[in-house]
Amino acid sequence: MAALNAVPVSSAAGVADLGAVAVAAAGGGDTAPCGPGYLLAVINGGAGPQTVTIATPGTKNGHAIADATLTVAAGDTGVIVLGREFRGANDRAAITYSAVTSVTVAVIHLKGA
Repeated sequence: MAALNAVPVSSAAGVADLGAVAVAAAGGGDTAPCGPGYLLAVINGGAGPQTVTIATPGTKNGHAIADATLTVAAGDTGVIVLGREFRGANDRAAITYSAVTSVTVAVIHLKGA
């Protein structure tokens, strides 16, 4: 798994070109920081939909919590909040993709969130 770095975004600066800060999704998956203010943007430049899965390692009352999924249509961009519930043993979210051809991703950290 590749370790994604977060791009800090303040209310004063913002991100004008999300594609410019995005990197190729890794075939074996990625890890990302998670917690308040973290978002994962997925840009699908491919011809078909792609599903992103984020592992939810915790339990609630002894029951496993279902992993989160986001399906991004061809040519579209999807965003999902990387909350604390995704924090794994290494304090990072584990992210996998149904395919990675023409898929780029960016982790955004909203400053002050």
